[in-house]
Amino acid sequence: MKRSFPWMALGIGLLLALVLLQFSPLDPDGRPAMPLLTALLMSEFGFLLTAAGAIVSGREVLRRGARGRDMLLLPGNLLLAASFVRLGLALWAQTSG
Repeated sequence: MKRSFPWMALGIGLLLALVLLQFSPLDPDGRPAMPLLTALLMSEFGFLLTAAGAIVSGREVLRRGARGRDMLLLPGNLLLAASFVRLGLALWAQTSG
């Protein structure tokens, strides 16, 4: 399970990122395409999932050494986690008007 979790985290994180990009909180007409709270929750869940995937992948790198697969998983999960944080902060700024 530990070896497959970073792959699942990366896959689910990419899926959440695509959904958030496709159904952004404001569509071109200016109407909300997705409720803001839903987008915030998806962003927070995506961050927690990909951060956990990065931690598990980082532990595997430290334990077994750097391999090709691990060197894809660690930066991929870290970049997605940072992206979810940035998106969550941008969405949170929309709540204050």
